[in-house]
Amino acid sequence: MNKSELIGMAAEKAEVSKKDTEKVINALFETVGDALAKGDRVQLVGFGTFEVRERKAREGRNPATGEVIKIPSTRVPVFKAGKGLREKVK
Repeated sequence: MNKSELIGMAAEKAEVSKKDTEKVINALFETVGDALAKGDRVQLVGFGTFEVRERKAREGRNPATGEVIKIPSTRVPVFKAGKGLREKVK
């Protein structure tokens, strides 16, 4: 499912226009992104939790040359599914 299909299905379930649904979904994505950028967690009970984790610096290898390279530390977004979502998917 892509974003436009998500908007269409959500609009149909909520019985509102696609245009209004698109505004809400875009606002939700932007708000979650802003919260993660500040280092906050976003917890949606029954759905899941979005958070940022620190990935440590490490050494890797260039697969073409075998040369050892240093991979710097970085922050990555992570999603952990909540109990309700996990049970629905089973």
